[in-house]
Amino acid sequence: MVQRDWELVGAPNARDLGGLPTADGRLVRAGRLIRTAALGRLTDEDLPVLGKLAPACVVDLRDGSEQEVAPPDRLVGEPRVVHLPVYDPAHPVFTYVSAVLLGHDLTAYDELAREGMPAVMAVIYRWFVTAESARAGFGAAVRLAAEARNLPLLFHCSAGKDRTGWLSVVLLTALGVDEAAIRADYLRHNELTESLREVLLAAMTRQQPDLDPATARPLLEVRPEYLDAAYDEVRRVHGSFGAYLRDGLGVTDEVVGALRDNLLE
Repeated sequence: MVQRDWELVGAPNARDLGGLPTADGRLVRAGRLIRTAALGRLTDEDLPVLGKLAPACVVDLRDGSEQEVAPPDRLVGEPRVVHLPVYDPAHPVFTYVSAVLLGHDLTAYDELAREGMPAVMAVIYRWFVTAESARAGFGAAVRLAAEARNLPLLFHCSAGKDRTGWLSVVLLTALGVDEAAIRADYLRHNELTESLREVLLAAMTRQQPDLDPATARPLLEVRPEYLDAAYDEVRRVHGSFGAYLRDGLGVTDEVVGALRDNLLE
């Protein structure tokens, strides 16, 4: 049986995409695609576990401004590290989310606050599909995963749920994994981070007493409607996921073939 969950105290949602079934009856190879949160909070006890995973390549989807305020990734060995920022520091939804997370003054964001955090998250997921920097980052990450020299490939953003979640969706869809299995993996973030989520929520409300927990909670979770927003945008803009891969991300049939050759058993 594939060990899908890796017990990393500093990245509790770390998991292997191996073992997920494709529509034609194949399986994603174990130990080849690992999704995590940022690795800067790994404990000393986590490092041997990361060493066992032995990533050849680590893809970091964070912007430089995010990296600057976070502890540097703790790595084992000398993996290739590739920064593919999927972020727009000038976009109102990103500045609003950052303000909520950092406990900054929210008075400038009254309109977004009225729309509600779930609506804001849906905007971000649609942005994943259409924004130039997002398409560039996700497309480059898929091409890296198609090269055997980059495997095992570990990829992460900050919390390992949204950008990391959508990249997982892209990779697994390209591999032919059934949408129900993809959706189930995406939603497992909530189960794996339940305790951490409550700690974070308590800390945020202590730092900003006026912050309504109902505002912050949707930011710390993944929800089906977030994923649906991205899928809907794929269909609206490209008509199909295959066209999104080809025309939106620049992922050719040759890249898809290499992905499947290297990542399916």
